[in-house]
Amino acid sequence: MGSDIILAAGSGGSGSFNLLLLLAVPLVFYFLLIRPQSKRRKEQMQMQNAMEPGARVLTTSGIRATVVSVDDDGIVLEIADGVEVRFVKQAVMQVLKDDDPEELDDEHDEDAEDEDGDRVDLSKDGSEVDLSKDGDDEAAPAADVAGEDGEPESKPKGKAKVEAGDKPA
Repeated sequence: MGSDIILAAGSGGSGSFNLLLLLAVPLVFYFLLIRPQSKRRKEQMQMQNAMEPGARVLTTSGIRATVVSVDDDGIVLEIADGVEVRFVKQAVMQVLKDDDPEELDDEHDEDAEDEDGDRVDLSKDGSEVDLSKDGDDEAAPAADVAGEDGEPESKPKGKAKVEAGDKPA
């Protein structure tokens, strides 16, 4: 029994290591997690307080807008011509540089429309297909349109209306 006490006293050097480890863990958390987060939060607050009218911003929801006016805790953003929305300052994620394009490029949409705007070429042979619902009869009827082999294409068959007297018993 006396030998057990001597062995326990000999392993007392690990107590100082445990104390050192206990003090080191909070320091690691402070330098790796808490300090960088507080630094980012401080920079975000400075950016939000330094906003001026005319600046282009990106909100946390992904809206690109122009600052119209700045209040104590809120800002008014113009998201489109004549469309103004009020946000809190914390909703602004970043101030964009002036190099960003203001308008999206819609060149591919212009190629799809014809000169009158309601006809689109959907066929293989280049003939026009009328997609308008106004019923103008400028396009050829479906029965007169010839296929690739020169024969007229058949019309698709629709469902036939059946009246109560026509049903089989």
